[in-house]
Amino acid sequence: MSTRRLYAGLCILGLCVPNSAFLPWLLTHGASPGLFMRDLFANGVSSFFGLDVILSALALTLFIVVEGARLQLRQRWVPIAATCLVGVSFGLPLFLYQRQVHLDRTAT
Repeated sequence: MSTRRLYAGLCILGLCVPNSAFLPWLLTHGASPGLFMRDLFANGVSSFFGLDVILSALALTLFIVVEGARLQLRQRWVPIAATCLVGVSFGLPLFLYQRQVHLDRTAT
């Protein structure tokens, strides 16, 4: 299996798996930022995971900005938007896919 296909598969998983848990919540409660934050930080375990993902998203955004600029990637805003809208599980493999496409093109 090629690296590109692996990253593309991880993109699909990173989009579908987290949303399979979030969409039922969204359909039940609607767009309620206050309730979302209360549920996210409802206890120590959920707070741990919430803060971990937030810090991971910040680190990923910095990595995308720095590595994307180094490689002169166009549209590096797309994985940043994916990270903000879905999460690290989608934004990271999307950036890695984008980066691999660029590296494959420049290698030939």
